[in-house]
Amino acid sequence: MRMQRTAWAPRRLALSALACAAIALIVWVGSVLAHRHSLAQGYTRAETALRLTVNALAADLARYEVMPQLIGDLDLIRQLAADPSDMALRDATNRWLAAQNAALHASDIYLILPDGETIAASNHGQELSFVGQNFSYRPYFIDAMRGRPARFYGVGTTSGVRGYFFSAPVRDAAGGIIAVVAVKIGVDRIEAGWRGGEYRVLVTDPDGTAFLSSEPSWLYHSLYPLTADRLARTAASRRYAETPLAEFPLQRLDGGGVELLRLPASLSDAAAGTRDYIAASQNMADAGWTVHVLLDSADLRAEARLMVLSLVLLLSAALFGALMLRQRRARIAERLAATAELERRVVERTADLARVNSQLEQEIAERRATEVELRAAQTSLVQVGKLAALGQMSASLSHEINQPLAAARNYADSAAILIERGDYARARDNIAEILALVDRMAAIGKHLRQAARKPDDKLGAVALAPLLRETQTIVGARLAASGAVLECDIPADLPALRAGPTRLQQVLVNLITNAADAVETAQDRRITLSARAQGGRVTIALRDRGPGVAETVAPRIFDPFFTTKGMGAGLGLGLSITANIVRDFGGEISVQDAGPGAEFRVVLPAATAADARETAA
Repeated sequence: MRMQRTAWAPRRLALSALACAAIALIVWVGSVLAHRHSLAQGYTRAETALRLTVNALAADLARYEVMPQLIGDLDLIRQLAADPSDMALRDATNRWLAAQNAALHASDIYLILPDGETIAASNHGQELSFVGQNFSYRPYFIDAMRGRPARFYGVGTTSGVRGYFFSAPVRDAAGGIIAVVAVKIGVDRIEAGWRGGEYRVLVTDPDGTAFLSSEPSWLYHSLYPLTADRLARTAASRRYAETPLAEFPLQRLDGGGVELLRLPASLSDAAAGTRDYIAASQNMADAGWTVHVLLDSADLRAEARLMVLSLVLLLSAALFGALMLRQRRARIAERLAATAELERRVVERTADLARVNSQLEQEIAERRATEVELRAAQTSLVQVGKLAALGQMSASLSHEINQPLAAARNYADSAAILIERGDYARARDNIAEILALVDRMAAIGKHLRQAARKPDDKLGAVALAPLLRETQTIVGARLAASGAVLECDIPADLPALRAGPTRLQQVLVNLITNAADAVETAQDRRITLSARAQGGRVTIALRDRGPGVAETVAPRIFDPFFTTKGMGAGLGLGLSITANIVRDFGGEISVQDAGPGAEFRVVLPAATAADARETAA
């Protein structure tokens, strides 16, 4: 046995060395792939940012592209170009150009004669005015004099301010070119929007010189060697005025299929060191620019290293798992010895579970029987609830119809007397009132269900004063019987209420009748009804001088079948129905002790113009 172990030792060492080599190879390949993947993703992100940057630049330039042509078509500009010696016309043109320049948020707008002399400019009042300057050497002036709109980037030879120039010819009635209009826009605001972001932005001219950059120290540096031809072209157009040009100290690196540019992070700060940037570029043919978006690869390389670290951890976990598997196999042999004991215990546990299952089946059968009894009890309770609701509705119907029925009886008795007297006109009026009360009783029966649930009819605009007069007719007999006096305080300009007229009258009748009952034995039998509007809502207050409402009674006064009257004097449904109607209207009802007496307050929303139109329709 010892000899076998001695022979196995070299093989185990060889397998271990082979495994280590395989792991190292996997880590190296994973590192290469991770870096390539991260850089490729970075290039995709840079391309996306590049498209957005180019689109934003194109849109910004497009705002000003047609302005020289539009300005050149104006009569004021043509007149001055035709007669440059008219000083009054020059002065008017200068003021107009200054106003337009401020409105367009441009840098400068100016008019140039065919000989290159500027005769009017928006900056005419400034120290570095363009008026009197000659720009015949500028490419945008040369192209415009050839009859086509032009554009050009450069540093102002007069102001020293960088800008982008648009130009267009000014033509006379015969089509001849008599002047050139130029519009200059500043580029500093464009660069300001690029700073502080994740990406570095660089815009170069056709010769590769950077004239726009999110990094100020990169300006006026060329991505290509400054040959004599490039310098001569730049000097001829005076694109950069007297600004000296320099070459970028850059290196081009291969990032596994992605080109990297190694550039100083800041040319003005040597301590900032160099950075390797992923560069995405796109030409803007109309502008003659090349836009470069640079993404620092440091974060991407860090992500790649994190991926490699994850791979190492994964391999370590796999190796650890293999060791655990080997150890588990060693333990399996130990577990086999305990299998017989476990099987015996399983048999015993199975028998126990069978007994428990039998008990559970018995309990389930008992619970099902209980559920059947419970459903039967629930069905009985539902039927009892329906009968109770039917009884409540019958009692409510009797309570609500008694009042208009008593008023109808009074009108009928009065009509009989008037007929005996031969006063048929007034008798007909009484009969009309009786018919109205009959209609009211029908409406009460129709809307009685609203004491329990929300109605389906639409609400409209209801004027309180006319409705109150009709209500006084209904409760007149009750007021007379109790000796009560109803005092009304309704402003003439009170807005209409958002309610239903029949149910609102129910509210008024119930409250006034309750007040009459309260003051029947009081010395002061006045009942005061007032209404006030505030903040889109109307408050109706009804106060009596009776015994008032105790604090223990107030919280329950609107409950169904609750009453403080004696046996047979009431069902306790009037205020419950009233509260349900007020809530259906979207209002509120409350009661408080007024000392002496009680005061009920009903707050309802005022009707809107739409409610008034719907009521009129």
